[in-house]
Amino acid sequence: MPKRRQPIILGAAVATVATGIAAFTYIRRKLHAPLPVSPHVDVHRYMGLWYEIARLPTRFEKGCEHVTARYKLLPNGKVSVLNTCHKEDVNGPVETVEGTARIVDTTTNAKLRVSFFWPFEGDYWILDHDPEYRYALVGEPGRKNLWLLCRTPHLERPVRDRLVGLAHSLGFPTENLIFTPQPVTDKP
Repeated sequence: MPKRRQPIILGAAVATVATGIAAFTYIRRKLHAPLPVSPHVDVHRYMGLWYEIARLPTRFEKGCEHVTARYKLLPNGKVSVLNTCHKEDVNGPVETVEGTARIVDTTTNAKLRVSFFWPFEGDYWILDHDPEYRYALVGEPGRKNLWLLCRTPHLERPVRDRLVGLAHSLGFPTENLIFTPQPVTDKP
């Protein structure tokens, strides 16, 4: 008799855990005001290479320096994502991870869902960018993940400070930001 109960108990446990995770996610999102995004993102202009200027700590980027992300629009409308990290040093060993993003808000093109390991997806919301697509602020509604991105390895301090201030005003814990070491360039 106990063998018949095992699948029922296991199923109940899985359902309980799934319900708990869903409830936690819902409550966490409700703790914050709705997160505004850029009014419009030109997907074609957003494609290309971005350097990570700063990020909130994430386990998947632990020890990463000289971090970049390369986005490429695919024929099916999805976006190919290639993230590169140099471990422990700007010239350290290279680790890459490939993923796919899909636009979930076609009105603004600013809300995407990114997957590096199917079936798991994460929010990737473009919160701010300049008209020339030289820098961007990216986050997610739970305020757990945040990235400052730039087309060059270094971002001017006044722009960086403005983006950090914007992120702080949106409820992100900017005191925890990690400023990503990037290679020194000869450009001013």
